[in-house]
Amino acid sequence: MGDLVERTEWGRLITAMATPMDASLAVDYAQAARLARHLVDTGSTAILVGGTTGESPTLTDDEKSRLLETVLEAVGDRVPVLAGTGNYCTAESVEATRRAERSGAHGVMLVAPYYNKPPQVGLYRHFRTVAEATSLPVMIYNIPGRTGVNISPETMARLSEVENIVALKEAGGSADQAAEMVRAVRGRMRVYSGDDSLTLPMMAVGAYGVVSVASHVAGRDVRAMVEDFAAGRAAEATATHHRLLPLFRALFVTTNPIPLKAALRLIGLDAGGPRLPLVEATEAEIAVLRRAMDEAGVAVSA
Repeated sequence: MGDLVERTEWGRLITAMATPMDASLAVDYAQAARLARHLVDTGSTAILVGGTTGESPTLTDDEKSRLLETVLEAVGDRVPVLAGTGNYCTAESVEATRRAERSGAHGVMLVAPYYNKPPQVGLYRHFRTVAEATSLPVMIYNIPGRTGVNISPETMARLSEVENIVALKEAGGSADQAAEMVRAVRGRMRVYSGDDSLTLPMMAVGAYGVVSVASHVAGRDVRAMVEDFAAGRAAEATATHHRLLPLFRALFVTTNPIPLKAALRLIGLDAGGPRLPLVEATEAEIAVLRRAMDEAGVAVSA
Protein backbone atom coordinates (compact mmCIF):
# COMPACT_ATOMS: atom_id res chain seq x y z
CA MET A 1 0.00 0.00 0.00
CA GLY A 2 1.27 3.46 -0.89
CA ASP A 3 2.91 5.65 1.73
CA LEU A 4 0.22 8.34 1.61
CA VAL A 5 -2.53 5.73 1.96
CA GLU A 6 -0.78 4.37 5.04
CA ARG A 7 -0.55 7.87 6.52
CA THR A 8 -4.16 8.77 5.74
CA GLU A 9 -6.03 7.13 8.58
CA TRP A 10 -9.74 7.81 8.29
CA GLY A 11 -10.74 4.62 10.09
CA ARG A 12 -13.38 2.11 9.08
CA LEU A 13 -16.54 4.16 9.78
CA ILE A 14 -16.86 7.44 7.91
CA THR A 15 -20.27 9.07 8.31
CA ALA A 16 -21.72 11.08 5.43
CA MET A 17 -23.28 13.76 7.61
CA ALA A 18 -26.73 15.23 7.08
CA THR A 19 -26.96 19.02 6.98
CA PRO A 20 -29.35 20.30 9.67
CA MET A 21 -31.84 22.96 8.62
CA ASP A 22 -33.99 25.28 10.73
CA ALA A 23 -37.72 25.89 10.26
CA SER A 24 -37.04 28.24 7.33
CA LEU A 25 -34.65 25.69 5.75
CA ALA A 26 -31.60 27.82 6.44
CA VAL A 27 -28.55 25.81 7.52
CA ASP A 28 -28.59 25.37 11.31
CA TYR A 29 -24.90 25.58 12.13
CA ALA A 30 -25.35 25.15 15.88
CA GLN A 31 -27.25 21.91 15.30
CA ALA A 32 -24.58 20.84 12.79
CA ALA A 33 -21.98 21.11 15.54
CA ARG A 34 -24.19 19.09 17.90
CA LEU A 35 -24.80 16.43 15.26
CA ALA A 36 -21.08 16.16 14.49
CA ARG A 37 -20.30 15.65 18.17
CA HIS A 38 -23.03 12.99 18.40
CA LEU A 39 -21.52 11.13 15.44
CA VAL A 40 -18.06 11.06 16.97
CA ASP A 41 -19.45 10.12 20.40
CA THR A 42 -21.28 7.14 18.84
CA GLY A 43 -18.40 5.68 16.86
CA SER A 44 -17.68 7.60 13.67
CA THR A 45 -13.96 7.58 12.88
CA ALA A 46 -14.26 10.40 10.33
CA ILE A 47 -17.00 12.71 9.07
CA LEU A 48 -17.81 13.79 5.53
CA VAL A 49 -19.64 17.10 5.14
CA GLY A 50 -21.23 18.48 2.01
CA GLY A 51 -21.87 15.14 0.34
CA THR A 52 -25.12 13.97 -1.23
CA THR A 53 -26.47 12.99 2.19
CA GLY A 54 -25.62 16.56 3.21
CA GLU A 55 -27.76 17.93 0.35
CA SER A 56 -24.77 19.36 -1.48
CA PRO A 57 -26.74 20.15 -4.69
CA THR A 58 -28.84 22.70 -2.80
CA LEU A 59 -26.09 24.25 -0.63
CA THR A 60 -24.36 27.44 -1.72
CA ASP A 61 -20.57 27.69 -1.79
CA ASP A 62 -20.65 29.94 1.26
CA GLU A 63 -22.87 27.49 3.14
CA LYS A 64 -20.55 24.60 2.31
CA SER A 65 -17.52 26.54 3.56
CA ARG A 66 -19.18 27.64 6.78
CA LEU A 67 -20.54 24.13 7.39
CA LEU A 68 -17.08 22.64 6.96
CA GLU A 69 -15.56 25.22 9.30
CA THR A 70 -18.31 24.56 11.87
CA VAL A 71 -17.70 20.82 11.90
CA LEU A 72 -13.92 21.28 11.98
CA GLU A 73 -14.27 23.52 15.01
CA ALA A 74 -16.64 21.05 16.70
CA VAL A 75 -14.76 17.78 16.16
CA GLY A 76 -11.73 18.40 13.94
CA ASP A 77 -9.37 17.76 16.84
CA ARG A 78 -10.98 14.34 17.42
CA VAL A 79 -11.50 12.85 13.95
CA PRO A 80 -10.64 13.71 10.34
CA VAL A 81 -13.22 15.89 8.59
CA LEU A 82 -13.60 15.46 4.83
CA ALA A 83 -15.39 17.79 2.42
CA GLY A 84 -17.44 16.85 -0.61
CA THR A 85 -16.01 19.07 -3.35
CA GLY A 86 -16.80 17.35 -6.64
CA ASN A 87 -19.45 18.16 -9.22
CA TYR A 88 -19.97 18.00 -13.00
CA CYS A 89 -17.55 20.87 -13.73
CA THR A 90 -13.82 20.22 -13.35
CA ALA A 91 -12.90 23.89 -12.86
CA GLU A 92 -15.55 24.34 -10.15
CA SER A 93 -14.41 21.11 -8.47
CA VAL A 94 -10.82 22.41 -8.43
CA GLU A 95 -11.91 25.69 -6.84
CA ALA A 96 -14.13 23.97 -4.26
CA THR A 97 -11.28 21.63 -3.36
CA ARG A 98 -8.84 24.50 -2.92
CA ARG A 99 -11.41 26.33 -0.80
CA ALA A 100 -11.81 23.26 1.42
CA GLU A 101 -8.05 22.97 1.77
CA ARG A 102 -7.81 26.61 2.85
CA SER A 103 -10.54 25.96 5.44
CA GLY A 104 -8.53 23.14 6.99
CA ALA A 105 -10.26 20.00 5.66
CA HIS A 106 -8.35 16.77 6.25
CA GLY A 107 -9.37 15.36 2.88
CA VAL A 108 -11.90 15.67 0.08
CA MET A 109 -14.36 13.41 -1.70
CA LEU A 110 -14.96 13.78 -5.44
CA VAL A 111 -18.17 12.34 -6.87
CA ALA A 112 -18.17 11.23 -10.49
CA PRO A 113 -19.38 14.10 -12.71
CA TYR A 114 -23.13 13.78 -13.10
CA TYR A 115 -25.52 14.65 -15.92
CA ASN A 116 -22.86 15.28 -18.58
CA LYS A 117 -21.84 11.57 -18.51
CA PRO A 118 -18.15 11.78 -19.49
CA PRO A 119 -16.43 8.77 -21.06
CA GLN A 120 -13.80 6.89 -19.06
CA VAL A 121 -10.92 9.03 -20.31
CA GLY A 122 -12.84 12.13 -19.27
CA LEU A 123 -13.43 10.69 -15.80
CA TYR A 124 -9.74 9.92 -15.47
CA ARG A 125 -8.65 13.38 -16.56
CA HIS A 126 -11.26 15.08 -14.35
CA PHE A 127 -10.23 13.28 -11.17
CA ARG A 128 -6.53 13.58 -11.90
CA THR A 129 -6.83 17.33 -12.60
CA VAL A 130 -8.61 17.97 -9.31
CA ALA A 131 -6.26 15.74 -7.31
CA GLU A 132 -3.21 17.48 -8.74
CA ALA A 133 -4.63 20.85 -7.67
CA THR A 134 -4.45 19.97 -3.96
CA SER A 135 -2.11 18.44 -1.42
CA LEU A 136 -5.07 16.86 0.40
CA PRO A 137 -5.79 13.12 0.23
CA VAL A 138 -8.68 12.37 -2.13
CA MET A 139 -11.52 9.85 -2.05
CA ILE A 140 -13.30 9.08 -5.33
CA TYR A 141 -17.06 8.44 -5.16
CA ASN A 142 -18.65 6.05 -7.65
CA ILE A 143 -22.46 6.07 -7.54
CA PRO A 144 -23.81 5.39 -11.03
CA GLY A 145 -27.42 5.31 -9.85
CA ARG A 146 -27.22 9.05 -9.17
CA THR A 147 -24.59 10.23 -11.65
CA GLY A 148 -25.55 8.22 -14.73
CA VAL A 149 -21.97 7.07 -15.26
CA ASN A 150 -20.02 4.15 -13.80
CA ILE A 151 -16.29 4.43 -13.15
CA SER A 152 -14.73 1.26 -14.53
CA PRO A 153 -12.24 -0.84 -12.58
CA GLU A 154 -9.69 -0.11 -15.33
CA THR A 155 -10.10 3.63 -14.77
CA MET A 156 -9.76 3.17 -11.02
CA ALA A 157 -6.57 1.20 -11.60
CA ARG A 158 -5.13 4.22 -13.46
CA LEU A 159 -6.36 6.65 -10.81
CA SER A 160 -4.81 4.56 -8.03
CA GLU A 161 -1.42 5.54 -9.43
CA VAL A 162 -2.08 9.22 -8.61
CA GLU A 163 -0.25 9.75 -5.34
CA ASN A 164 -2.93 11.55 -3.32
CA ILE A 165 -5.94 9.53 -4.55
CA VAL A 166 -6.10 7.20 -1.57
CA ALA A 167 -9.64 5.85 -1.35
CA LEU A 168 -12.76 4.90 -3.27
CA LYS A 169 -16.34 5.04 -2.03
CA GLU A 170 -17.97 2.34 -4.14
CA ALA A 171 -21.76 2.53 -4.38
CA GLY A 172 -22.38 0.63 -7.59
CA GLY A 173 -24.75 -1.76 -5.83
CA SER A 174 -22.71 -4.83 -6.72
CA ALA A 175 -20.38 -6.93 -4.60
CA ASP A 176 -18.95 -8.27 -7.86
CA GLN A 177 -17.94 -4.78 -8.98
CA ALA A 178 -16.58 -4.03 -5.52
CA ALA A 179 -14.36 -7.10 -5.81
CA GLU A 180 -13.20 -5.94 -9.25
CA MET A 181 -12.36 -2.52 -7.80
CA VAL A 182 -10.33 -4.03 -4.95
CA ARG A 183 -8.54 -6.26 -7.42
CA ALA A 184 -7.87 -3.38 -9.83
CA VAL A 185 -6.29 -0.97 -7.34
CA ARG A 186 -3.97 -3.66 -5.93
CA GLY A 187 -3.67 -2.19 -2.47
CA ARG A 188 -2.78 1.30 -3.68
CA MET A 189 -5.98 2.71 -2.17
CA ARG A 190 -8.65 1.69 0.29
CA VAL A 191 -12.11 0.77 -0.96
CA TYR A 192 -15.09 1.74 1.20
CA SER A 193 -18.66 0.54 0.82
CA GLY A 194 -21.05 3.32 -0.12
CA ASP A 195 -24.10 1.16 0.70
CA ASP A 196 -24.74 0.22 4.33
CA SER A 197 -26.48 -3.00 3.33
CA LEU A 198 -23.50 -4.14 1.24
CA THR A 199 -20.78 -3.29 3.75
CA LEU A 200 -20.28 -6.81 5.04
CA PRO A 201 -20.34 -8.49 1.59
CA MET A 202 -17.89 -5.87 0.31
CA MET A 203 -15.54 -6.34 3.25
CA ALA A 204 -15.59 -10.06 2.49
CA VAL A 205 -14.04 -9.26 -0.91
CA GLY A 206 -11.51 -6.77 0.41
CA ALA A 207 -13.23 -3.46 1.22
CA TYR A 208 -11.81 -1.61 4.22
CA GLY A 209 -14.93 -0.05 5.77
CA VAL A 210 -18.01 2.04 5.03
CA VAL A 211 -19.09 5.58 4.31
CA SER A 212 -22.33 5.24 6.20
CA VAL A 213 -25.75 6.82 6.53
CA ALA A 214 -27.11 4.43 9.15
CA SER A 215 -24.35 5.44 11.58
CA HIS A 216 -26.35 8.60 12.35
CA VAL A 217 -28.74 6.46 14.40
CA ALA A 218 -26.82 3.19 14.96
CA GLY A 219 -23.19 4.28 14.98
CA ARG A 220 -21.94 2.01 17.73
CA ASP A 221 -23.46 -1.04 16.06
CA VAL A 222 -22.13 -0.17 12.60
CA ARG A 223 -18.66 0.37 14.01
CA ALA A 224 -18.82 -2.89 15.96
CA MET A 225 -19.87 -4.72 12.79
CA VAL A 226 -16.97 -3.50 10.67
CA GLU A 227 -14.41 -3.89 13.44
CA ASP A 228 -15.64 -7.37 14.34
CA PHE A 229 -15.30 -8.48 10.73
CA ALA A 230 -11.86 -6.92 10.39
CA ALA A 231 -10.76 -8.73 13.55
CA GLY A 232 -11.95 -12.11 12.27
CA ARG A 233 -15.16 -12.24 14.31
CA ALA A 234 -17.31 -12.99 11.27
CA ALA A 235 -20.19 -14.58 13.17
CA GLU A 236 -20.62 -11.53 15.41
CA ALA A 237 -20.42 -9.17 12.43
CA THR A 238 -22.97 -11.23 10.52
CA ALA A 239 -25.40 -11.21 13.45
CA THR A 240 -25.17 -7.42 13.67
CA HIS A 241 -25.65 -7.09 9.91
CA HIS A 242 -28.81 -9.21 10.05
CA ARG A 243 -30.21 -7.16 12.93
CA LEU A 244 -29.50 -3.85 11.20
CA LEU A 245 -30.58 -4.92 7.70
CA PRO A 246 -34.20 -3.65 8.04
CA LEU A 247 -32.79 -0.28 9.15
CA PHE A 248 -30.33 -0.17 6.25
CA ARG A 249 -33.21 -0.71 3.85
CA ALA A 250 -35.67 1.64 5.57
CA LEU A 251 -33.22 4.53 5.38
CA PHE A 252 -33.53 4.24 1.60
CA VAL A 253 -37.29 3.65 1.41
CA THR A 254 -37.29 6.89 -0.56
CA THR A 255 -34.57 9.28 -1.70
CA ASN A 256 -31.74 9.86 0.78
CA PRO A 257 -31.65 11.92 3.01
CA ILE A 258 -35.44 12.17 3.33
CA PRO A 259 -35.74 9.06 5.57
CA LEU A 260 -32.55 9.94 7.46
CA LYS A 261 -33.89 13.32 8.52
CA ALA A 262 -37.08 11.65 9.71
CA ALA A 263 -35.03 9.09 11.64
CA LEU A 264 -32.95 11.81 13.29
CA ARG A 265 -36.14 13.48 14.45
CA LEU A 266 -37.33 10.16 15.88
CA ILE A 267 -34.22 9.81 18.05
CA GLY A 268 -34.45 13.41 19.27
CA LEU A 269 -31.76 14.92 17.04
CA ASP A 270 -33.97 17.09 14.86
CA ALA A 271 -32.11 18.11 11.70
CA GLY A 272 -35.12 19.77 10.11
CA GLY A 273 -36.48 18.92 6.72
CA PRO A 274 -34.77 18.67 3.35
CA ARG A 275 -34.69 21.50 0.85
CA LEU A 276 -36.68 21.33 -2.34
CA PRO A 277 -36.78 19.51 -4.65
CA LEU A 278 -36.66 16.93 -1.83
CA VAL A 279 -39.65 16.81 0.51
CA GLU A 280 -40.50 15.52 3.98
CA ALA A 281 -41.06 11.81 4.59
CA THR A 282 -44.67 10.64 4.41
CA GLU A 283 -46.49 9.07 7.34
CA ALA A 284 -46.22 5.69 5.62
CA GLU A 285 -42.45 6.10 5.22
CA ILE A 286 -42.09 7.15 8.86
CA ALA A 287 -44.02 4.04 9.90
CA VAL A 288 -41.55 1.89 7.94
CA LEU A 289 -38.70 3.65 9.72
CA ARG A 290 -40.24 3.14 13.15
CA ARG A 291 -40.65 -0.60 12.58
CA ALA A 292 -37.11 -0.96 11.27
CA MET A 293 -35.61 1.05 14.11
CA ASP A 294 -37.48 -1.12 16.61
CA GLU A 295 -36.13 -4.29 14.95
CA ALA A 296 -32.62 -2.85 15.02
CA GLY A 297 -32.87 -1.94 18.69
CA VAL A 298 -32.65 1.81 18.07
CA ALA A 299 -34.49 3.73 20.79
CA VAL A 300 -37.11 6.14 19.47
CA SER A 301 -37.85 9.20 21.63
CA ALA A 302 -40.32 11.07 19.42
